[in-house]
Amino acid sequence: MRLPGLILTAGEPAGIGPDLCLQLADHSWPARLAVAGNMDLLRQRTQLLGIKVTLKECDPDSIADHEPGTIQVLHCPLGMPVIAGKLNTANAAHTLQLLDMASDACSSGKADAIVTAPLQKSVINDAGIPFTGHTEYLAERTGAATPVMLLSSGKLKVALATTHLPLREVADAITGPLLERVLVVLLADLEHRFGIANPRVMVCGLNPHAGESGHLGKEEETTIIPVLEKLRARGASVIGPVPADTAFTPAQLARADAVLAMYHDQGLPVIKHAGFGEAVNVTLGLPIIRTSVDHGTALDLAGTGRASATSLEAAVRLAIELVNHSRR
Repeated sequence: MRLPGLILTAGEPAGIGPDLCLQLADHSWPARLAVAGNMDLLRQRTQLLGIKVTLKECDPDSIADHEPGTIQVLHCPLGMPVIAGKLNTANAAHTLQLLDMASDACSSGKADAIVTAPLQKSVINDAGIPFTGHTEYLAERTGAATPVMLLSSGKLKVALATTHLPLREVADAITGPLLERVLVVLLADLEHRFGIANPRVMVCGLNPHAGESGHLGKEEETTIIPVLEKLRARGASVIGPVPADTAFTPAQLARADAVLAMYHDQGLPVIKHAGFGEAVNVTLGLPIIRTSVDHGTALDLAGTGRASATSLEAAVRLAIELVNHSRR
């Protein structure tokens, strides 16, 4: 059987994404690995970083097994030449074209997974392109109805019921049908992609003290509890709703394989505190596998050689594991 085929998208060209992709060259990866990026930019960064990497242009049909010291490149033109650390709206479309190349290759079976370096949402929006994030973009691109964001660091896995929403919109967004769809996706992918038999999910409440029996909010009683009861009746192992201020204690975490937080800043600060720079962002519910780093573009570090590739390395390792689990 062929090794897993991974395409790394280099992300925002002015950020650290190209640097991190180049830093992976010396590793011995058990995969067919290619970077979707710009050949000239990658050559420029090897000079700025003072590293020796052989760049080989390829296409999705010819991605070969990874050779240490070499990076295969799916070349994509830039709108304008890049200055490290300096955003340019002329290159916003280029960043999205990298995602298109990678997702199309996976959808057609030419690759098995996408690993994304960070992009800069603001410059894409400043270019007049509506864009919320990788998760939503890839879901629309692949026709996925319910994408679910999950961050993984060691044994800790935290998924989100809602992703990039203003806080005042969160409560209205958490409906029974949405919560049920998210939990169904989460449970299925924990089993089939992570290889966890009979996965257990602990569900956070939305309100302080999980609503305090309705005295601090009604969403637990009207929305969350009915969904959990419905899923339990089908045999799913869902725990909660658990107050978010105690959900991440060791005793509680020992009861579950993953935690479902209700909104972005309820769950992600915990996992980033536990393993920032080592956590991996995974998009569940897609017909393709996608992992990513847990950090941003770090424009001030671009081209300096001071950026750490630890999170991208972890994202590549997890992508390989997910592909192998899915094949089994």
